[in-house]
Amino acid sequence: MFDPETVLFLGQRGIIDRSNQDTGMRHTQTQHNTGFTLIELMIVLSIAAILASIAAPSFQWIMSRTRLSTQANDLITALSLARSEAVKRGVRVTVCKSSSGTGCTTGGDFQQGWIVFVDNTQVAGNAAGILDGTDTLLRAFGVIQGSTLDGGANFAKWISYLPSGRSRGDTGLANGTFSLCNDHKGRSIAVNTSGRVSVQEVTSC
Repeated sequence: MFDPETVLFLGQRGIIDRSNQDTGMRHTQTQHNTGFTLIELMIVLSIAAILASIAAPSFQWIMSRTRLSTQANDLITALSLARSEAVKRGVRVTVCKSSSGTGCTTGGDFQQGWIVFVDNTQVAGNAAGILDGTDTLLRAFGVIQGSTLDGGANFAKWISYLPSGRSRGDTGLANGTFSLCNDHKGRSIAVNTSGRVSVQEVTSC
């Protein structure tokens, strides 16, 4: 027979053991319930796909605007360089379309690239708008991707800057407009009679 103290001790041990077992079972159940079910995973993937489809057009729009801005800035850089060099050197400086980067191209538009060069028309035998004779190449700009760029009626082949800073196109007129287009949007890059450049956004072209 057990004395009362022994019975009380065993009873307490039993209570402690059962408590530990219950705690262990709850801990095990908690560990088993921490993962995702297949249905939950499919819901998450579906939501992610919907969000991606919504964001894609906005991302493409941003990329298109960035590309247009970069390409417009490249042309403005070339025109600014030509104007400043013409004034500094006291000679004619020309920007012409170029597919090779080493000479002027008569066909196509400006999206194939363009060059800036000292156009020494004051030297006998040197023609305007052509890299020839004693002319000096200053800088070449490569082909632009995904856009079209034309010089309009007055700058279809080239634009020159005179020592006065005034512009002159291949038709002999001073003013004209370059049209840059990409995905039906673009930039209008205008040169006024004094040779200054301005840019305007075009919503359709």
